[in-house]
Amino acid sequence: MTTPTTHDHWIDPYEKAWMVISVVVLIGIMIAVTVAGFAFGIQAPSPYQRVDPNTVTQSGPFSKPGLTDLGGGQYEVYMIGTASGWIWEPKEIRVPVGSRVTFYLTSKDVQHGFMLWNTNLNMMVLPGQVSKGSVTFEKPGEYPYVCHEYCGIGHQTMSGKVIVE
Repeated sequence: MTTPTTHDHWIDPYEKAWMVISVVVLIGIMIAVTVAGFAFGIQAPSPYQRVDPNTVTQSGPFSKPGLTDLGGGQYEVYMIGTASGWIWEPKEIRVPVGSRVTFYLTSKDVQHGFMLWNTNLNMMVLPGQVSKGSVTFEKPGEYPYVCHEYCGIGHQTMSGKVIVE
């Protein structure tokens, strides 16, 4: 009878295969994240700027939420989410086909979520910070937006729409 040494190891072939697959998947994920971050500029969302939620509607662009035409098919929309009335201001936005719209969103009371259907725009809206995202509307139609973060008892009514003409 021989005594095992530290060099005598046996790994089941299936276990070894799954270990190799796991390492390959991890390396693939690391490569994908690196390429997405550096080659395509995809970054984790971060606040565009900070604001005082108590005074944000008193002056500046959020004092009159709405659409601004910058010319050349470029638009800006300043929006405020409010849980006290469960509304997005403005409730309706109209732009022509081919427009590039940059959304600036904030909240003056609680955390909200903003999702613009049929686009890739999906942001968290927090009191004290401005979230920014852009969309180019290539097709005419209605693009509803909703709050996807529970913000109170009337949360389900917090919606609006972008109408592309």
